[in-house]
Amino acid sequence: MRIALDAMGGDYAPVETVKGALLAAEELQVEIILVGDGPVIENELKGNSVNGLVSIEHAPEAIGMDENPASAVRKKRNSSIVIGNGLVKKGVADAVVSAGNTGAAMASSLFGLGRVKGIDRPAIATVMPSAKGPMVLVDAGANVDCKPHHLQQFAVMGSLYAERVLGIAKPRVGLINIGSEEGKGNELTQAAYPILKETPNLNFIGNVESRELLMGNCQVMVCDGFVGNVLLKASEGVALVLMGMVKQGLERLASEVDPQTLAAAMKVIKQRMDYAEYGGAPLLGVNGVSIVGHGSSKAQAIKNAIRVAKESVEGGLVTAIGKSIGMISKGETL
Repeated sequence: MRIALDAMGGDYAPVETVKGALLAAEELQVEIILVGDGPVIENELKGNSVNGLVSIEHAPEAIGMDENPASAVRKKRNSSIVIGNGLVKKGVADAVVSAGNTGAAMASSLFGLGRVKGIDRPAIATVMPSAKGPMVLVDAGANVDCKPHHLQQFAVMGSLYAERVLGIAKPRVGLINIGSEEGKGNELTQAAYPILKETPNLNFIGNVESRELLMGNCQVMVCDGFVGNVLLKASEGVALVLMGMVKQGLERLASEVDPQTLAAAMKVIKQRMDYAEYGGAPLLGVNGVSIVGHGSSKAQAIKNAIRVAKESVEGGLVTAIGKSIGMISKGETL
C-alpha cells in the first residue's frame, strides 16, 4: 500500500511530517511518498528510507496555513497537496494525508478526486474520545449550511466509517439537537429527523443533546458543519482545561503517592484525550481516501493519520459509501 503524505503541510512541517512518515513506514509497513520540496525533504531524511519504504515526489510549491484555500489550489497546481491528490487520482498512491491548510486539503481532494456518485457534500468525520470508547462527529466543519438530505448522507457515511475503520458493529447514530424529543430543534433538524428515521439499516436512535456528546451512548453524532466545528473546538478547550486541572491535582499528591504511579495515571488520561492518538479526520464522500490532520500535528499524530488512511483503504470505505448511497437513492434496502 502506498500513502502520499503532504510533507510541507502543518505547523511543524517538514521536520515532524518526515519523522511521522518514518515511524509509519517502520511500524505499519506501508510505503510513504513524501510530497514536497525534494532537497529539503532529503535533508530531513538524512538517507533514512526505512528499507526503501519512503520515497520523495518533488513539489516546488506549498500552500500556507493562512492562504485562501480555493484560490491557492487553483493558482498553485504544483503544490504538495495538489500533487498528492494527483497521485491518488492516477493510482500511484492509495490515499493522501495532509496536516496543512484544511480548506486547501478539502478543495484539492474535491477538485482532484471528485465526489462519490450520489454524494452532494463531502464531510469531515472527526473521531473523539468518549466515556465508552471512540465516537465519530460528522460534519466537523466542511459544510456550514446544510439541507436535510445532506445530514442523511453524513449519517450513512459516518456509520460506515465507524463500522469499517473503528470496528464498531451496528453503530448507534444520533442527531445533535437542543432536546431529545422528536419535535425539537430548528427547521433543519426537524426536517432531517424523519429522513434519518426512515433510512434503511441505519441504527438511528433519535435526537441527542450536546451534553451527552462525550458520554458514549452514540458512536456517530450527526450535525451540520457549523454546529460540529463549534462542538469540536469547545471540546478541545474543555479537554485542555481538564488536563491542566488533573495535572495540578495529581502534583499535590506527589509527596503521598509513588511518582511512577502518578506518571502512569497521567499517561493513561493523556492517551484517552490526546488528538494525536486518533490520527486524522477522513474527508468522507470524495472519490478516494483523503485524511486531514490537525494543523499542529507532530510525528505521533502524523503516524496515526497515516494509520487511519491505511485502515480506510483496507476497509473498502469509499466503495462501501458509493454502494450505500446508490442504494438509498434507488429506494433499496442497504
